[in-house]
Amino acid sequence: MEMIQSFSVDHTKIVPGIFTSRVDKVDGGVVTTYDIRLKKPNREPVIDVAAMHSLEHLIATFLRNDPQWKDEVIYWGPMGCLTGFYLILKGSRSSREIYDLILNAFRAVEKADEVPGAAPVNCGHYLMHDLEMAKWYASEFAEYLSANADDPKIFEYPRAERLVTDDGKHFYDS
Repeated sequence: MEMIQSFSVDHTKIVPGIFTSRVDKVDGGVVTTYDIRLKKPNREPVIDVAAMHSLEHLIATFLRNDPQWKDEVIYWGPMGCLTGFYLILKGSRSSREIYDLILNAFRAVEKADEVPGAAPVNCGHYLMHDLEMAKWYASEFAEYLSANADDPKIFEYPRAERLVTDDGKHFYDS
């Protein structure tokens, strides 16, 4: 079975940042999946589940209301490992080209007074939100992005190097 692209990223070396995960052709167009990584995998604590849920609501709402980007947004949602989010946009832009969008989205969370859609009629688990922690994570990530804007490591995935056999099979150390 072929390894999916996200597993070819060296998770022991990735730092928080904005990464192009994959570019796919669909229906005569192109969509790009971005990895918006807030935490170093396996090296720092993951994002609290309630705060992650609040960040999902807040940033999805921001993205789908941004006048420049709202028609380009296909999806915003959390990673299962709770270290970041996936953003899927129409078109193909570099990670650097969406830097301002992501920074502005996280800065908007810092100013939020409530979590949109956090009611029983709108949300599958409306009691599992933590606005204050979401604001804390948003501030931490926005400050990190600002401080590291010129560092190429926050835009370029570290790829896992794997030996490949003559017949195309991947070799993994045990």
